[in-house]
Amino acid sequence: MRDLGHEGSITLVGNEAQPPYQRPPLSKAYLLGEMTADRLYLRPEDFYRQKSIDLRLSTYVEAIDRDRREVVFGDGGRLPYARLVLATGSRPRHLPVAIGGALAGVYYVRNLADIDAMATEFQPGRRVLVVGGGYIGLEVAAVSSKLALKVTLIESAPRILQRVASVQTASFFQHLHRDHGVEIWEGVEVAMLTGVNGRVTKVTLKDGRTLDADFVIVGIGVHPNVELAQAAGFEIDNGIKVDAQCRTSDPFVFAAGDCASFPWRDQRIRLESVGNAIDQGEAVAKAIVLASECYAAKPWFWSDQFDTKLQIVGLAGGHDLAVVRKSSETALSIWHYRGDELLAVDAINQPAVFMVSKRLIEAGKSPDPKVVTNLNIDLKSLLHSTR
Repeated sequence: MRDLGHEGSITLVGNEAQPPYQRPPLSKAYLLGEMTADRLYLRPEDFYRQKSIDLRLSTYVEAIDRDRREVVFGDGGRLPYARLVLATGSRPRHLPVAIGGALAGVYYVRNLADIDAMATEFQPGRRVLVVGGGYIGLEVAAVSSKLALKVTLIESAPRILQRVASVQTASFFQHLHRDHGVEIWEGVEVAMLTGVNGRVTKVTLKDGRTLDADFVIVGIGVHPNVELAQAAGFEIDNGIKVDAQCRTSDPFVFAAGDCASFPWRDQRIRLESVGNAIDQGEAVAKAIVLASECYAAKPWFWSDQFDTKLQIVGLAGGHDLAVVRKSSETALSIWHYRGDELLAVDAINQPAVFMVSKRLIEAGKSPDPKVVTNLNIDLKSLLHSTR
């Protein structure tokens, strides 16, 4: 908003003690000890002073008074707004307390405090159970393996990455992890976590098997943080419901990031990704300052596991065909189609393929599957085709 010329006051409120920081490295470089906390920060604290942004840390917003256009803080203080932006994000789903989800030694991955709390657990030879075979679970398992822990990962679905990736992509990462000594058990669920003196020591699965664990890390999805908006009477639909300009059902209030669901190609979706949060944030700024911007989502994601980088463009849900372009055993891409339409591409150690496929999908181009699997064809030439 400052870069767009906004000269009015801007207040940025966060309930964490640290200034805004990037979260993706938490389950990768930061957990490995390859990145310090200060390198996580998006900007140094003096940046906010230089831009005349009132940064309020360790501050909770308890309520939104829409009639008076004020936010109410936990200490009873109030702050008026002309425009309000809700970027409340999401929080991890927890295992139920009744099955031991609150025992000491059970961790969740979301913020800096979460990672700092579990850091001392990562000692060579210790046994860690990772619950959940999505990207967070797989990234944590990879870090644990690299730090010489004994890693078992369980996934309740028939396969890892069931919700977010094709069989081909899941199979690649299943083999990658097993090659690094990670045990993967699919189609199994936790029945009970038990412990000694309030700390987890054993896991019983619903199929009757048990395993010992020194600690447990849970990555079973997230809930969008909608409670503040819901209590204020905003429309909720798998997140805070917004229109094409990221505006909520209140014309003075916007929402962006993990907490917001928005219209996309005749459906309503919510994207849990850094790319979406950045793009929606910029769209909100333009909508407020320029009153002219509609958000056009261009979904993309990435994940780092061991020495492998996965880059994804598009959304593969609903695909009925997946074809593989394979340069080597460790460099390949999976192209997902619904009918003749290219929906998404998973590029594994193929950054150039990711960039070309991103441009193809954003341009609405769908090359013939037989063409993309032909290694003799330069993918860049497809950018100039009419299909």
